[in-house]
Amino acid sequence: MFYDTHAHLDYPDFSGEIEAIVERAQSAGITRIISIGTDLESSRKAIALADRFQNVFAVVGWHPNDAAKAPDDLRSRLKELVQHPKVVAIGETGLDYFRLPPSQSETAASKKQQERIFLEQLEIAAEFGLNCVIHQRDLSGSNQCFVDLLRLLEPYRARVRTQFHCFAGTPTDMQQVLGMNGLVSFTGILTFKNGQNIRDTLAAVPLGKFMLETDCPFLAPVPYRGKRCEPAYVKEIAEVAAQVKQCTLQELSAATCAAAHEFFPKLQ
Repeated sequence: MFYDTHAHLDYPDFSGEIEAIVERAQSAGITRIISIGTDLESSRKAIALADRFQNVFAVVGWHPNDAAKAPDDLRSRLKELVQHPKVVAIGETGLDYFRLPPSQSETAASKKQQERIFLEQLEIAAEFGLNCVIHQRDLSGSNQCFVDLLRLLEPYRARVRTQFHCFAGTPTDMQQVLGMNGLVSFTGILTFKNGQNIRDTLAAVPLGKFMLETDCPFLAPVPYRGKRCEPAYVKEIAEVAAQVKQCTLQELSAATCAAAHEFFPKLQ
């Protein structure tokens, strides 16, 4: 039994197939799926899916890549959504320096807007006793996005826990996340031939301090790499994770599912 703690079930990639997608996940032993919002529309769709399927839960929030499109009343509109009983966290939110605009002035404006909506979502999380699913992506060879995220999170560390999803940082970065009482989660990149750095970081994470996810429809694990990903493929990710951690699938299941329930208290 495993969970997919980060899926985008509302994406058009799954249009017309959602029932089959959920059924295949259950058949593969993936008993919980968390569908992640990236804006208000997708957050509402995630809630609708959670209402439709007993084993699907929702996370609502606004993605940093769309920060420029965020409404001025984002906070009030998210507050309406977080009160749904199957909304288990805020997100995905955070910072993204990988897709910044070309000019220096536009870059500065984008970073400022990303920071604004990130802090707004942290405030909502603190107010409603929810944790945050964090998106973080830096330019190759840079760690500035991660550094800025930790700076912004510091005032909230006693009130909001974080899950750094699709974690690709170093063991040192991972220790900093854990030092703030956060968790990390790993995707199908674990299975990639060029994913040794991710496997090295996983090897250093204690059991109970990480979760598994697909980030579907992206990042399908081997042997499906290059194809559309779906929650059932957590099974393949788990098999590699167990090898890296030198533990049984049963031990990995117990540790990752317990971590998910601890981090997402509303997950049932």
